[in-house]
Amino acid sequence: MPMQEKNGQKVWQLRTTKSQWIRWGMWLVGLVIFILSWQEISDKTLWFMMDNVGEVIVDIGSRATPPRWSYINQLWWPIWDTLAMATLGTIFALIMAVPVAFMAARNTTPSKFFVRPFALLIIVSTRSVNSLIWALLLVSIVGPGVFAGLIAISIRSIGFCAKLLYEAIEEISETQVEAIRATGASPLQVMVYGIVPQIMPAFAGIAVFRWDINIRESTVLGLVGAGGIGLQLQSSLNVLAWPQVSLILLVILFAVIIGEWISAKVRGAII
Repeated sequence: MPMQEKNGQKVWQLRTTKSQWIRWGMWLVGLVIFILSWQEISDKTLWFMMDNVGEVIVDIGSRATPPRWSYINQLWWPIWDTLAMATLGTIFALIMAVPVAFMAARNTTPSKFFVRPFALLIIVSTRSVNSLIWALLLVSIVGPGVFAGLIAISIRSIGFCAKLLYEAIEEISETQVEAIRATGASPLQVMVYGIVPQIMPAFAGIAVFRWDINIRESTVLGLVGAGGIGLQLQSSLNVLAWPQVSLILLVILFAVIIGEWISAKVRGAII
């Protein structure tokens, strides 16, 4: 903190004048970006259609209640597909993310100039595209169904898991690694006994956290033809079967709550 004199007394300031101007300048730039973005959105919004939003909500709500409970028997298999898609997608992603993470971490990569940039490219490219877009592409390639959704979930999860895992690898204690290496252990033994035990809690937490996210994402992939309960939701929306829609939303909510409960229990056990 800089010190300045005021009325003959030394006063400590949190920031210099230059840093204060930079801070205010950043706030001004952010405000300008917000105003321009809001103006762009406002110009392309049909505000006259917002006049009867309340009436439409009440109308749809009255049509959607009560839910069509008899339709529940047709949702057991789709919700199973959704959970299986999320679970298998997470497992496949973790299998692929582990070697990518070791290649991306500075302290384990075989080459910082060739292998690490390639691994980082995989992480960035898989994380930058949303699961719905991956699903759209894969539906066009392999056809509609759960398999397309499974691959989309897997690809999307690789970058997420690998990024968090390689950061955990870089934060390990080198003391334990050096102790294992000093015994004459091979590189594989150093990894198994010096690195893996230190990152296992982080790995388990990442796996459970990503599985929880994938349950949410897999519920909507059916909207683009990737199977699961989202496909039932899209079919019901197409025919304006609002009681079925409300029931499907309740089932999705229940599945997400169960997944959140399981992940919380597992994370609590790990911590």
